[in-house]
Amino acid sequence: MNDRGKGTLQRDPNGLTEEEFLAVYQPGDYPKPSVATDMVIFTVTDEEEENYRKLARKELRVLLIKRGGHPYLGSWALPGGFVRPTETTEEAAARELREETGVDKVYLEQLYTFSEPDRDPRTWVMSCSYMALIDSSRVHIQAGDDAAQAAWFQASFRKVEQEDQREVWELTLSHEEILLQAILEKETGRSFTDSRILDFGGLAFDHARILACGYERLRGKLSYTDLALHLMPEYFTLTQLQQVYEVVLDREFPVAAFRRKAAPMVTETESYTENGGHRPSRLYRKNP
Repeated sequence: MNDRGKGTLQRDPNGLTEEEFLAVYQPGDYPKPSVATDMVIFTVTDEEEENYRKLARKELRVLLIKRGGHPYLGSWALPGGFVRPTETTEEAAARELREETGVDKVYLEQLYTFSEPDRDPRTWVMSCSYMALIDSSRVHIQAGDDAAQAAWFQASFRKVEQEDQREVWELTLSHEEILLQAILEKETGRSFTDSRILDFGGLAFDHARILACGYERLRGKLSYTDLALHLMPEYFTLTQLQQVYEVVLDREFPVAAFRRKAAPMVTETESYTENGGHRPSRLYRKNP
């Protein structure tokens, strides 16, 4: 049998064919990192107003788990786990998402591979991180085997300091009485993949940096894709869609300008909202 379909056996400088080389190859000759996936899972929820005539306020939330074991026992972290020998990193991410939220077949995108040798105190662990966008109405969260608790945290991410070519950003995560505030620093014009964590704010490992990368990716893609529609239910109003853009990008849009932006992304239906106290609004759905 020839090598790789070639007409003759190929031999290396030691005179070995590929079959002979593999027979004596020692995998232990090279250091092996462990490989994990960490998930930045975003959703949007409604925060009801005290005045029932006002529309519910949209909030961007991210799923965190409270670690039930060492290291970082009791700290909050992104959901994730180690990649099994029989699966790809994307398959591992989809499995973790399904185990933590009960949903699958949702928007899933690879963010970045974090490979610093000292990012995990146990050993060299490389993390292939992913971002998922899900409709909150489909979700049932549950803590995994190594987690004591799982919860949706309201999230915000803002620049708090700018001087010369240096920026300082604050990542704020809150759930009931829990408040986490991580501080990151980066050079102006550089991605958060190159940022430095100044204050971990109660988050485990380098997950503040992974979260910042997820925020950066989500905000960047909202300017030229219909990514926000993956956070919406099947039917929604244009006002609800505009609220999602505003809460993610942390800025307001003129109504007329936003509707022009949204027009190519959505299809008008014949249905209307039936909420008491509000004027009925036409419902839309994502374009096929």
